[in-house]
Amino acid sequence: MRIAIIGAGAATVGLLDALAVSGTGMGEVTVFELSAYLWRGRPYGPDLDSVLVNAPPAIMSIRHQDSGHYASWLGPERAAAHRDDLLGQPLVPRALYGAYLADTAEAGLAALRERGWRTRVVAARVVAVARSGEGLRLALRTEDGHDHPADRVVVCVGGGTPQDHYGLGGAPGFVGDPYPLAYTLGHVPAAADVAVIGSGLTAVDVVVSLAARGHAGRIALVSRSGMLPHVWQRPLGHRPVHLTVERVNALCREHGCVTLDDLAGLLRAELAGTGEDFADFTAELLAAGSEEPVRRLRRQLAAVDDPRIGRRVLQETAHTVGPYAWRLLPGPDRERLRRHVRLATSTASPMVPVNAAALLRLFESGQLTMMAGVRKIEAAKGGFRVRGDGGDLNADVAVNAVNPPPQAVPRAAEPLVTSLLTDGLAALHPSGGLVPADPRLNVVGDLTGGGPFITSGIPGVAAAGARTVRGLLDTQTG
Repeated sequence: MRIAIIGAGAATVGLLDALAVSGTGMGEVTVFELSAYLWRGRPYGPDLDSVLVNAPPAIMSIRHQDSGHYASWLGPERAAAHRDDLLGQPLVPRALYGAYLADTAEAGLAALRERGWRTRVVAARVVAVARSGEGLRLALRTEDGHDHPADRVVVCVGGGTPQDHYGLGGAPGFVGDPYPLAYTLGHVPAAADVAVIGSGLTAVDVVVSLAARGHAGRIALVSRSGMLPHVWQRPLGHRPVHLTVERVNALCREHGCVTLDDLAGLLRAELAGTGEDFADFTAELLAAGSEEPVRRLRRQLAAVDDPRIGRRVLQETAHTVGPYAWRLLPGPDRERLRRHVRLATSTASPMVPVNAAALLRLFESGQLTMMAGVRKIEAAKGGFRVRGDGGDLNADVAVNAVNPPPQAVPRAAEPLVTSLLTDGLAALHPSGGLVPADPRLNVVGDLTGGGPFITSGIPGVAAAGARTVRGLLDTQTG
């Protein structure tokens, strides 16, 4: 069996690792990736040391159902060198996590070769996939005009391109995509007043990295919601026993679907096991929409050691159970969740305490401010004018830190996706993303059609890769 994988980021690493540890099958794997930074994708390429992995090691393992795989790779020396005293866990620069992904991918390829698989990495962008040989195979066309036959194709092209919501592209001083920050922030004058568009994890990265570079100008976080990410708490080692994939699957078998009330019931049972009140927990969660951002940041930073498990369970299961449960929810329940998209993403994708502490220092010194209710940002003479509900703000530089929407098509993959749609190999899902229309095609990662509105975390990507590998091997043996 010839397997072609388009893209070489974290999703592909999860695929290769799952294929390598399966111990079965034999064939050929070809990975197509034009970037020089194989296996890292957009998030984990070389960058500033201030750009940290935003999660503890237990939920950053690319090996499905092996939460210690990444921690084992780190080892005690690197773990100690990068320990965050507030979290009590190692938090490494994202580029170092990229080295973990690269080592895992190369180890997976070596293991496959030892079992007799042929492996190749082709430095070319795939622009089309079509049926070939009377439909018995698929043919991949690369940008250089070459065709490559395959029996199975897996699309792992990563997330979309950041959107320019305010039409600032081309304006002097506008940074449309902040990554890599080592490059983009190098062009920001040290005394410039900077408007960071957004208030999520990317915005936090930008602010913390500006401060780490000794930026002297004023910095403003400008967004519609004004809601900062939650703050990670110290892991307690609690393993969910109610809110699990197994329990969700059992409910689905019993009732034919899973509702939001079912999931809330599982979380209620999880909290009851430690004597916590579900109503109090949800009330505190919903208050995030109205609480003053700096006050909330200070309170959550002080609660890093809070022994209550509620937020910890919700944050972990959003990435482990969430992608599976989302597909089982009825449409109205999905829409209920979508109405709370900013709160959901703030909760499920928290910032690490060391970054929260850096933000709080900047807020308290007056160098950093928050502007919510932004209605318009426009290029003005010599800079930018931000218009919000509470007045206007002027800046010399505007950095777009708004994350790409989930299931959006990356700009570089647009010709490929157009080809898949034209040839009937895939269809667009009504809520975004790509749905295979041919059993020989698979999609893994953020482009997966019908996925949740929370960007895929590493556990979800690893689980999807393992499921895809099982399907590929079942097809081969069948």
